[in-house]
Amino acid sequence: MTAQAGAQSVGHDLAELLPRDGKAWWKKPHLLSLNMMLFSAMMFSSAGGYDNSMMNGLQALEQWQVFMGHPVGAWLGFINAAQALGVIFGYPAMAYCADRWGRKRSVYYGVALLAVATGLQTGASSEAMFIVARFLVGTASAFFGAIPVLITETAFPTHRGKMTAGYNTLYYVGSLVSAWATFGTRNYTTSWAWRIPSVLQMLIPTISLPGFFLCPESPRWLINQGRTNEAREFFFKYHAGGDYQSPLVPFEMAEIEEALEAEKANHQSGSYADMIKTKGNRHRLFVSVALGIFAQWNGVGVVSYYLAAVLTTVGITSVTQQTLINGFLQLWNLFIAVSAASLVDRVGRRPLLILSSFGMLICYVIITGLSGSFASTQHAATGLAVIPMLFIYYGFYDIAFTPLLISYPAEIWQYQLRSRGIAVTFTSTMLALFFNLFVNPIALNAIAWKYYIVYVAILVLICFTAWFCFPETRGRSLEEIAVLFDGEDANIAPPGAVREAIELKMADKEAMHVENVKEA
Repeated sequence: MTAQAGAQSVGHDLAELLPRDGKAWWKKPHLLSLNMMLFSAMMFSSAGGYDNSMMNGLQALEQWQVFMGHPVGAWLGFINAAQALGVIFGYPAMAYCADRWGRKRSVYYGVALLAVATGLQTGASSEAMFIVARFLVGTASAFFGAIPVLITETAFPTHRGKMTAGYNTLYYVGSLVSAWATFGTRNYTTSWAWRIPSVLQMLIPTISLPGFFLCPESPRWLINQGRTNEAREFFFKYHAGGDYQSPLVPFEMAEIEEALEAEKANHQSGSYADMIKTKGNRHRLFVSVALGIFAQWNGVGVVSYYLAAVLTTVGITSVTQQTLINGFLQLWNLFIAVSAASLVDRVGRRPLLILSSFGMLICYVIITGLSGSFASTQHAATGLAVIPMLFIYYGFYDIAFTPLLISYPAEIWQYQLRSRGIAVTFTSTMLALFFNLFVNPIALNAIAWKYYIVYVAILVLICFTAWFCFPETRGRSLEEIAVLFDGEDANIAPPGAVREAIELKMADKEAMHVENVKEA
């Protein structure tokens, strides 16, 4: 790790204290262990992706259509929206649980709920039972929202940006497994055509659970709970590799303690009301809400949950073709999203957001034109041309709105409001999604391709917002990002305070050592 590369990720002060031994992180046992445990935690994001892709695939299966009574319009929208409704109810509970009892316990509650939901959905004997199961799936996914907070507060400084951004990209691992599971069962003649994909909803969380069990609790949460020694031991073990002389640990400890004390001194209690008390928090709130809404109101909700309907409008009606396209689309999404997450520190958050917004706008204009042309001419080649444009559109979506939807809010909120900030973003996303899931099938049935024009207009607004309102967070430690929003009022240690705290602690340590020698 060079000083320049470290400064690019976390700023110069912290970068100066990072080890420069020339070893890759995977050759250091402490970082390899930490990252593997955090990767296990990241895999829980697959639950939401699995559900998304599964519902796309089930709509193409005649067995599911018969079981659910061939739902269309608002009824189909409600079936899909039940999951979003569960997320909306679950996120406030997650934020409270994560702050009160720890980030890890919130996830355990989510696993238990997901197991119940999977059992209900797989064994569903009625439409109502299936819908209740989907509601519980959404609630379980909400409790997994504590994981990006845990990653942000636990990862090694130079890994924080990429790992937090990587969390939401693994959403597509679930999408990929679900899409191909549905493709594999498409020719079953019984209800197991949709029950097998339903039971596999627990597959990835079950595999990930042992690794997550070993994962450490957030050191920032530990410090806020007064468990300072445990937090210090975490930093020595996983950030310093057992080197008790490392200056990195006292720096991190002092920076966090100073920030927490400053937040408390400014009467930040961690309530939702604090989000509107200061100009900086109001800016954070706007960014969090806007990012959450724009993540769904950019047209992705149409192709995510109603891909079968979109493909039907351009003449692709075969179940095999629809499920096959869905499978390859999820593989493409995973590749692009993971690639983009690896670039957040090199390229920056703001350029990715701007490129994503303008790229989606151009693609949606072309998709709208092609769909309209096919509706008029019924020319097969025109309809087929929509398919590669859907892939390109999703590529632009994935370079920012997949990796940054979670990681960006997790960075910009300070400790006391971080869990609630994530909750606000995802609640905004689910409210937008809940609206879309009702409106999209009705609009697609009523005006077909003309509905895409609405999203073209919204994408223009998204481009302006990304350009003027989203600041760059690259090159700062987690505590230093506050300066971008609060300026001189930022709740961080003033220049030199952290180093002074380190020097005092090192001096105290040396004095204790001398005293022990004298006594001996």
